Amino acid sequence: MAPPAAHKERTLIAAIGDEDTITGLLLAGIGDIDIHQRPNFLVVDSKTTQGQIEETFTSFTKRKDIAIILINQHVAEEIRGILDEYNAAFPTVLEIPSKDHPYDPSKDSVLKRVQLLLGD
Repeated sequence: MAPPAAHKERTLIAAIGDEDTITGLLLAGIGDIDIHQRPNFLVVDSKTTQGQIEETFTSFTKRKDIAIILINQHVAEEIRGILDEYNAAFPTVLEIPSKDHPYDPSKDSVLKRVQLLLGD
């Protein structure tokens, strides 16, 4: 495990989700654009391709300033393969519900791992 000082630069929350979710998170103050003009959020709509979601998720996982990635569960379903393979501690990935899509614990990859570790 890396020393605690190695994680001090991870101060941002990134988000991938529908317009309502991202708008709410931006109003709460999570929005940021880094020195390379890369935002820490992606609004997913009907025109967003699976490739764009995958590319954004992968780029968020490589950034050293992001501690947590929030992703709407219905969007996570589109990249489930990548999410299931992702196993790094930082940034941590959390699946969240959206206004139109309720949370389903049976689909949450983090919860599945916890249940596997606990033997449930």
